[in-house]
Amino acid sequence: MDTLNATVALLKEITSPEALREVNASLDTLGDNDAVDAAIAATEGIARLEAIRFRALGRLSRHRDGASSVAQEVALALSVVDGHAAALVSTAQALTTRLPRTLGLLDSGKVGGYGAMKVAAATAWLSDDDARAVDAVLEDRLPDRNSDQIRKSANHAAMMADRDGAARRAERNRGGRRLTMRHGETGVASIEVEDGPVEKVTAAYTRIDREARALRAGGETRTLDQLRADVALDLLLGGQSGKSERSEVFLYMDLHTYLGLNDDPAEMAGHGHIPASLAREIASGSNTVLRRIITDPLSGQVLDLGRDRYRPTAGLDEFVRVRDRECRRPGCHRAAQACDLDHSLPWQFGGHTADTELIDLCRRDHRLKDEPGWNYRLASDGTLTITTPTGQSYDSTPPPLHEPHAEEPPPF
Repeated sequence: MDTLNATVALLKEITSPEALREVNASLDTLGDNDAVDAAIAATEGIARLEAIRFRALGRLSRHRDGASSVAQEVALALSVVDGHAAALVSTAQALTTRLPRTLGLLDSGKVGGYGAMKVAAATAWLSDDDARAVDAVLEDRLPDRNSDQIRKSANHAAMMADRDGAARRAERNRGGRRLTMRHGETGVASIEVEDGPVEKVTAAYTRIDREARALRAGGETRTLDQLRADVALDLLLGGQSGKSERSEVFLYMDLHTYLGLNDDPAEMAGHGHIPASLAREIASGSNTVLRRIITDPLSGQVLDLGRDRYRPTAGLDEFVRVRDRECRRPGCHRAAQACDLDHSLPWQFGGHTADTELIDLCRRDHRLKDEPGWNYRLASDGTLTITTPTGQSYDSTPPPLHEPHAEEPPPF
């Protein structure tokens, strides 16, 4: 424990606000060349710190025997998204076992953490012996290269180390195809087919491009980029461009915003806040269905979905999804419509199927809840407390639909 405390204390001292404040104060006096040298020195220092982080994460993974839940624990601890946490953990495992020379390049500040992740990804399919051989070959090729150059060098070296495995790698990569969605700035998002078969992806792009160009030739004023995006979305939603089918999304906005009496932002589950003008445009669509939602004036939380009966059993599933909006694990923004409904206290241990004990969890976090050492506790006010195997606790509370009022309005 003393060694652990000393290690953490030393790291905090190196990166303390006082030490950094002194460095920052000196930057104002630097000329052009010195400023570049300072940026290089900082980059090298960051690489060395990243090497420490990878070693720590590798140690954690070994303690957990490589359990997949380590990625979720790291995501919570470091406040990063799940995909990045998983990449950090897998890279840490590779650097501390199969790629010691690449880890050494981080120690010397010659390769950054992002470049090291490229090497780990490029060699993930190799045997341990082949990965170490590639690691040795790359030691002199990686310094002073950018991440794209590192990726290409690592991929080439990996293919040369196991030429017969190239076909198996292609098959494995194609088997890992997936559809992902990434939320961007206000009002926009991206959808991507990752690792799809190259011939199908190429054919799909050709069709989209052909239809977009045909629309453009017919007098469309939208740019080709806009037309390709619009055609692709129309094809996904309705099977042919120009037509779409109805799909359910949860849009939260107060009545005054909807009526144009104020411009308070609205919220779309899974995405975040959007401007009032965009929310009104979405809400006024031809297929939009409006539903009255009753909230608690003191907390802003959902009380009822406006049916004749108070929280009817048949509507319990929908009620919980509307209330929670997204997966309840902090940092996960999977919309509630795509989540599992789960008991915060397992049914076999006395849990009840009631809104006071049900929560939305995406499939991965649903499974995570059953991992050893993870504890979930739901308080009466709706706060979910998740405790990780290392004893760290994180709270999650559904955001209110409006700002809570200090007190009940006076009766009239």
